[in-house]
Amino acid sequence: MTRLLLVGAGGQVGREIADQAGAFELVALDHAGLDITDAAALGRALATARPDVVINAAAYTAVDRAESEPERAHRINAVAPGLIAEACAKQGAALIHLSTDYVFDGTKQGAYVESDPVAPLGVYGASKEAGERAVRAGLARHLIVRTSWVYGVHGANFLKTMLRLAAERDRLTIVADQRGCPTATIDIAQGLLAAAGPLAAGTLAPGTYHLAGSGATSWFDFAGAIITRAGTHTGRTPEIVPITTEDYPTPARRPANSELSSAAFAQASGYRAAPWQDRVIEVVDQLLASPVR
Repeated sequence: MTRLLLVGAGGQVGREIADQAGAFELVALDHAGLDITDAAALGRALATARPDVVINAAAYTAVDRAESEPERAHRINAVAPGLIAEACAKQGAALIHLSTDYVFDGTKQGAYVESDPVAPLGVYGASKEAGERAVRAGLARHLIVRTSWVYGVHGANFLKTMLRLAAERDRLTIVADQRGCPTATIDIAQGLLAAAGPLAAGTLAPGTYHLAGSGATSWFDFAGAIITRAGTHTGRTPEIVPITTEDYPTPARRPANSELSSAAFAQASGYRAAPWQDRVIEVVDQLLASPVR
């Protein structure tokens, strides 16, 4: 049985990985259990757990706040992944590190592939891109897995925000000129776990991969799918009005195109995420039938 050490177990992706990891021998550590910026603590954690694979689901994800907290974002997203990679190298473990579409500038027409040049627009994206470089420098046996537009039953995310706003308001304005692949945490969890065993066994090639929900859409149409499904439970379907990025200024610039091609990951691991529309129905139904924090 493959031994996993999961760091960042308290986040929305980490909690989903822990939920799905029944076929593995799992040690799951949240921020209270492990400070990933502490090299000595990382060394002790790996020496105790003796994992075959470490999954790093910990990250600073406050995209706008990162613009005013660049040092903190860099410490968690850039420095810590390098420390984790070094600890894995010393322990003889492989590493799966989660990254983001924000390493790209969003100017490409069509889906991004792994070999496309990175050009982050803000502090968050730059910190994540630096973390990728640190992992590559620190450990040969790694997977860097980029994903996008993450949502699920745990934590805070766009889908849960839309459910809350739909219950409170009769009219919502949603950005319609940004495009991406909504990705359910269950697909991230199942995909990373599908890759973990082969990575440990040496049958899955190390490197950088994309894993995102199947299909692309806009935030506006994503919101529409959420609210339409929620309406089957609540009877409420507030009006949704499209706006432009310019109409909704934020401290951090967002990529206009975040579409990721997951073909390479599917070929390497045998796992392909479900269509995003199907996962939206599942997650909305789960939340409205039995809310999960």
